[in-house]
Amino acid sequence: MKPGEPTLDISALAGLRPYHLPDAPAWWPPAFGWWLLAVLLIAVAAATTWWFVKRQRRRMAAREALRELATLRERIRRGADMADSMRNLSRLLRRFALAQFRQVDVAALTGEDWLAFLDLHGGDGRFSSGPGRQLVEAPYRQAPEVSVEQLARLVEEWVQHNQEVRS
Repeated sequence: MKPGEPTLDISALAGLRPYHLPDAPAWWPPAFGWWLLAVLLIAVAAATTWWFVKRQRRRMAAREALRELATLRERIRRGADMADSMRNLSRLLRRFALAQFRQVDVAALTGEDWLAFLDLHGGDGRFSSGPGRQLVEAPYRQAPEVSVEQLARLVEEWVQHNQEVRS
């Protein structure tokens, strides 16, 4: 050894422990970002479920209305009373409208206002000035001017048009 050179004392190094890696980070509790992602995913899942259930209910109302309409049409083909058939079509249309739209918007409508509502939501004028006019006039006439089958076809088209209403 030369003067001024550092001396290596092996006995001092022998007392050191070997190096070790730090522990892996714990998976619980997760970081803030993971909590935020979990809340976001739960909110999206809840909104999607709510939308799907609401959509299925709307479609179920349309399926039920079309099924009842098919029964009414079969009765009409067999020669059911025309006035009674008109009333049944009118009731069916009213119940379906109440199921699809807000009751505040539909429940109090009668006469021309009712026909205007039906035209506004897919009737294209066929209720106010077409076969749908019979819904208002038929109770006061002895014989309907339009065939009940035409009115049934119009009701069917209206129900199909409004099966996805978002009210």
